[in-house]
Amino acid sequence: MSNSVSRPRSGGQILIDQLLLQGVKHIFCVPGESFLAALDAMHDSPLEVTICRQEGGAAMMAEVHGKLEGRPGICFVTRGPGATNASPGVHIASQDSTPMILFVGQVDLGARGRDAFQELDYGSVFGSMAKWSAEIDSVDRIPELVSRAFHVAMSGRPGPVVLALPHDMLTQVTTCADSAPVRITESVPQAADLEELERMLAAARRPVLIAGGSRWDQTATAQLLEFATRRDLPVCVSFRRQSLVPGSHPNYIGEAGVGVNPALVKAIRDSDLVLLLGTRFSEIASQGYTLLDIPRSRNKLIHIHAGADELGRVYQADLALNVTPRAFLQAASASTPAPFEARKSYIAALRENYVSWSDTATEVPGPFNFGKALLELREHLPAAVTLTTGAGNYAAWVNRFFRFEADGRLIAPTSGSMGYGVPAAVGALRLDPTRLVIAFAGDGCFLMNGQEFATAVQYGLPLIVVVVDNSCYGTIRMHQEANYPGRVIGTTLKNPDFAAYAVAFGGHGERVEKTADFVPAFERALATGKPAILHCLLDIEALTPTKSLTAIRTAALQHAAMPRS
Repeated sequence: MSNSVSRPRSGGQILIDQLLLQGVKHIFCVPGESFLAALDAMHDSPLEVTICRQEGGAAMMAEVHGKLEGRPGICFVTRGPGATNASPGVHIASQDSTPMILFVGQVDLGARGRDAFQELDYGSVFGSMAKWSAEIDSVDRIPELVSRAFHVAMSGRPGPVVLALPHDMLTQVTTCADSAPVRITESVPQAADLEELERMLAAARRPVLIAGGSRWDQTATAQLLEFATRRDLPVCVSFRRQSLVPGSHPNYIGEAGVGVNPALVKAIRDSDLVLLLGTRFSEIASQGYTLLDIPRSRNKLIHIHAGADELGRVYQADLALNVTPRAFLQAASASTPAPFEARKSYIAALRENYVSWSDTATEVPGPFNFGKALLELREHLPAAVTLTTGAGNYAAWVNRFFRFEADGRLIAPTSGSMGYGVPAAVGALRLDPTRLVIAFAGDGCFLMNGQEFATAVQYGLPLIVVVVDNSCYGTIRMHQEANYPGRVIGTTLKNPDFAAYAVAFGGHGERVEKTADFVPAFERALATGKPAILHCLLDIEALTPTKSLTAIRTAALQHAAMPRS
């Protein structure tokens, strides 16, 4: 785009011109009168605009674009309730380290500070969620502040930025220069650090590499496999980062997340060296911060992370490198490490345990066994499949039984946000409508943003939503039974016919009550080419992949009855 110094433009037009200059192709929004001038500037632009049904869904779709593209996903919402509705997406981007920019309408400059209609102080509202929050109070500063937003969102540990847009600022006309496309600089590891890392790896008998976080791309994930293979390192991934390592790779040993394989927990605890690559190794992955001692671990620890503030924040590493996974693996690819033949049997044992764990679905109460259904489904799917989930016990089945290959993707919130799966699937399909995208949701999870199924219908996006219905908020019921057995309150749900819901929106819907009916119903849904919902009825007793509701309650009652010493 040419420099536009000589052409008078409205603030709204300048803003949209900056986004185009930064390579933005998609915008997700719920329209509002507070940013009409920006909406009008979108009219004649090449931007693809996805109109959503609720700001939370719009923000989640933008967050998905940030995950998949590595550049900020863009969302526009109106002031006040529009902004607060979008806050779950901002929080997801924060905890998932995803680049994203939320543009929020704001009251006129002259009305600021008067508690005007829908006025909010966005710095206060988003201060603990966003990497940076600001208000553009001068039309001439739009290029500067948008450029800064892209730099902040993508640099170091990526995250969300919130920019407020006063209504009258967007309508003002000025002549100003555009910014330039943003390129993020990366540091590279020092030769001495790489030599020390190789010495530490060579000395370890039971190392574990844990990969996670963001700022990965296809080249980096391929180099991760090469790095681990050449050094005979077992690799696991942190919570919901299964897409980083093919499930079929002989060095892959599983995911450190919710419902984790006990053998993987033991392997990390028993290791003599842990290499954290790109991950913060926060609460879920570390099993409540119990797998590594804090601040100084009994295991030798190497921590590699793009965010300088993350190094030493929780774990004091023996070797810390402030670089991205991409930069580290690129530099390490030039090394010629010695083979570590003695670790091959160690890796093979961990791998064998993972394969057994992810291939074995236990019997559960009721005619629908979700684990067995997933094991059968994974044999019918292409490698280039995208799965999305929100939060809930149903996701534990997906995390355990599905294996992602090099072209596969898992898009799920490490923040544990419910209602994410459906808008995430819509966002993924808007980016690439040729992929097979399956959204998994619990009955409680689905209805938090299920209205975005209408967005899928509107844009002809053939997502398949698998709603796992046990008529309760299952995760909370599980914790309720474990801590207050039999005292059930606030977790029971009376649900609609989700298959009929799909048909009402113009999609395809089917009800699934038996395990054997699941894959045939899935194939029929796929053949329609329409957005579809499979309403799967799961017995409430099947509360987790391994424990029934009754078993959890009985164990809690027995524990409560034990005499206290």
